[in-house]
Amino acid sequence: MNLLQHQKIGIINLKGKERKVDMMKKIKMNVQGRVQGVGFRYMTKIVADQLGITGTVKNEEDGSVTIEACGDEETIKRFIEEVKDSPSPSGRVQYVDLQDNPMMEERKKFDVIG
Repeated sequence: MNLLQHQKIGIINLKGKERKVDMMKKIKMNVQGRVQGVGFRYMTKIVADQLGITGTVKNEEDGSVTIEACGDEETIKRFIEEVKDSPSPSGRVQYVDLQDNPMMEERKKFDVIG
């Protein structure tokens, strides 16, 4: 399965009308480069909030940043591109390790942690 393929498609029945609904895509990203001390986490939160993404962003001891994100596939694709381009003007992304994260805990918003 391709990383950004849907894992499931749901069917919702609203007043007798069925329609397909894309299930949420859950990913985990480890971002390396100049991503700490430059406002990267807070700018990532702003982008996530604007796109309606839920999840977390946190600094790691090795100088990287870990992001867990949940949203529909197209929105997640856009979010990934925004992160790769560094949402912080002072930041610079050198490497992104991207994985599906189906076991990610459901969240109601996007939080900066740690």
